[in-house]
Amino acid sequence: MTKKTTKTKKNDHAFSTKALHVGGEPDPTTGAIMPPIYQTSTYVQSSPGIHKGYEYTRSHNPTRTRLEQCLAALENAKHCHVTASGLSAEMLIMHTLKPGSTILCGDDVYGGTYRLFTTVFSSLHKFHFIDTTNVKAVEAAIKKHKPALVWLESPTNPMLKISDIEAICKLATKAKAIVAVDNTFMSPYFQKPLELGATIVLHSMTKYINGHSDVVGGALMTNDEKLSKEFFRLQNSIGPCMSPFDSWLVLRGVKTLALRMEAHAKNAMIVAQYLEKHPQVESVVYPGLTTHPQHKIAKKQMSGYGGMITFFIKGGLKASRKFLESVELFALAESLGGVESLIEHPAIMTHASVPKKIREELGIHDNLIRLSVGIEDIDDLLADLDRAFKKSKS
Repeated sequence: MTKKTTKTKKNDHAFSTKALHVGGEPDPTTGAIMPPIYQTSTYVQSSPGIHKGYEYTRSHNPTRTRLEQCLAALENAKHCHVTASGLSAEMLIMHTLKPGSTILCGDDVYGGTYRLFTTVFSSLHKFHFIDTTNVKAVEAAIKKHKPALVWLESPTNPMLKISDIEAICKLATKAKAIVAVDNTFMSPYFQKPLELGATIVLHSMTKYINGHSDVVGGALMTNDEKLSKEFFRLQNSIGPCMSPFDSWLVLRGVKTLALRMEAHAKNAMIVAQYLEKHPQVESVVYPGLTTHPQHKIAKKQMSGYGGMITFFIKGGLKASRKFLESVELFALAESLGGVESLIEHPAIMTHASVPKKIREELGIHDNLIRLSVGIEDIDDLLADLDRAFKKSKS
């Protein structure tokens, strides 16, 4: 699907132009077309407390500032804070809440998020996990539990469930709750939750934003100035800052985000259609397919369907394992969103921290396989899957 051009009052350039130029301005000192990496821990002051805007890299760093400016522009946000990982960004959100707060969370979230909420913050806050694709159930849960925060993933990981972000944000706002949306799977190229009413947008920059499987990082975007100041206070106090070099790598990677997302989505649609017709596949879940239960919502709030596919192979765990061992181009590895195609088994890998009973209630069975479709030649990807299906059948 072709990306819709989004223009803002703050910056009337299109997405691809902002990705290249916001934060990527030439170095004012030397004229270098690529901004330098400020690989420094501290900064010289002309007098005690008198400096040029930077004191210590845990607090601020010029390279990190450039990245934050770029991401804020892409998400159409006023404020951005980048962190050492996606989970550290989630941690900052949790620390902004008063102790004893109630969080309403989607039931099908990333395994690391589930682990963080249920093993680290469960003694500080109260969590209720529900199916956020059911707006009426969300409305009832908001009335019952009076949450301070509603936590959404859309699409979810790994079942690719789509929640109506705008409808849920309206319900939450009416109840004086804030909404945080994990936008990792879509990136700001295909979906902008702040424009749908969200208070906070979260990204694991490890995935699509960086796109090259060589950085771990997180990002928080918001238009709420008070909340932004609290994020900075907590980040500066706790210390999960992103390094200058990692910031520079992401700033470089994000330049091709628009091109990469288009290529991911184009390949993923072809792979999803191929899987849908394959005799060894029980079912396929991809937001771009009309068979997806929330396809209409996806079409309404997203401008593309991304590169993630979940499918169920016939033959259970044995067939799954054989299939995963037989692919060659699809690398068997955790994570997603890199230019290379990845494949994994959520029940054993990324979602092993979710209890088996809960996994199965969510539909994460032993025959579920998750694909992160890369930007390789589509014929090579299909041939790789075809070989694996033939080997898993024997």
